[in-house]
Amino acid sequence: MTNYPKDDSMKTEKEDEGNLNHATRLSHIWESWGPVILAFLFISGVRAFIAEARYIPSGSMLPTLQINDRLIIEKLSLRNRSPKRGEVVVFNSPYSFDEVLIAKRPKPLPSAFECAVTNLPLINLFPWSIDEACHAYIKRVVAIEGDNLKVTSEGKIFVNSELIDEPYVNNSCGISKNIISNCVPKEIDIPAKHVFVLGDNRANSWDGRYWPENGLLPEGEILGRAIWRFWPFHRIGNINFAD
Repeated sequence: MTNYPKDDSMKTEKEDEGNLNHATRLSHIWESWGPVILAFLFISGVRAFIAEARYIPSGSMLPTLQINDRLIIEKLSLRNRSPKRGEVVVFNSPYSFDEVLIAKRPKPLPSAFECAVTNLPLINLFPWSIDEACHAYIKRVVAIEGDNLKVTSEGKIFVNSELIDEPYVNNSCGISKNIISNCVPKEIDIPAKHVFVLGDNRANSWDGRYWPENGLLPEGEILGRAIWRFWPFHRIGNINFAD
């Protein structure tokens, strides 16, 4: 009986056809989702290094910033210089850098990746699901490195013994014979690479006056500065030092 060699040509053709179909499926998937993936990576890169949009969820910066205002936060300039007095900055939550607040946490701090994911559009529509250490805050810089700052119980500020005119503040802390101010006074020297921030709504802002460690904001925690309001349309414009 003659033994003939096995014919592998059929098997090879099927393997080639399977590889071709697999490559075709990958090509179709890339054609459909590739642009979306690239757009996502581009937007993520822009958000991380250049600029991003933010909305205002609270009234701590009234009247300068209204609830639900939409802003552009620029991130490039503060990579090369320190913040200036009067600039409105966005920064990481004090719950992520204030050691006293961190010590009170029932669980470890979330990673930067976890915070980045929870702050993506659509996901961040559910703020109650976001760890408080992942939130971002927005306030105005009132004192910088080397300054001596005094905040009175009325919410007025003295920088290096000079009373600062703040036309953007119209809700100072009330004091009368029958009303005790709801604001705390504070005096502090600002060390290197730190600033002190307050909300323009001086009577209703959780800011450096209340952060338990020392009230200071490290410059490295600042994400960027607010430069432009693009919503609502009737108030589009720059956000300047004395808006």
